[in-house]
Amino acid sequence: MIALSSDCLLFQTTSGESIPFSAEMISVELTGEGIGPFDPEFLKQAASAVFHYFKNDLGRITVTVGEFAGALEKVLRGFGLKSEVAEPPDVVEPESTPSKPGSQRVSKTDLRQLACESGKGFELFFFPRLRDELRAQLTHDPQLVHFDGLRGCVKQLTGARRWSPRCQSLHDQIVEYLRNCFATQPNPPTCALLVE
Repeated sequence: MIALSSDCLLFQTTSGESIPFSAEMISVELTGEGIGPFDPEFLKQAASAVFHYFKNDLGRITVTVGEFAGALEKVLRGFGLKSEVAEPPDVVEPESTPSKPGSQRVSKTDLRQLACESGKGFELFFFPRLRDELRAQLTHDPQLVHFDGLRGCVKQLTGARRWSPRCQSLHDQIVEYLRNCFATQPNPPTCALLVE
């Protein structure tokens, strides 16, 4: 038996076949109405977040295609995606009280502003400032913690005019750092984290 790579999940199809995929291998193709507000990078990040949820938060090794699709659809619906597709039969939604449209509490932070506040210290001051901002946002008991402007923030911190491998590396470090800070809070957050 061949060992599964540590960054992969086994996706079980309806035919019973298991196919290994990493977060980078998952491609999202959505058709129909309601996808206009989402660009491909946003969809990639949403799929990566759902992958991280199953792999790291739940500690799962295998997931059905229906479970993954249902979780991704739920995430996208939280950001305004309206789908005509019915829920997959093996996904059961927990009962919850219906919320009024527009009643979602969102705490939003501009990462470019945090980069400016870090001054000449670059990443040395940026990461502790980022952690403090996340903690401050969580004190407001939001339903969504949204960090915006990641690409501009990275270019500002690296001093780059064009996207480079160094930019991509810092981009990934920031996302991973936020995920780790979010997951290791003393009181586990009951909200979602979005970084774009």
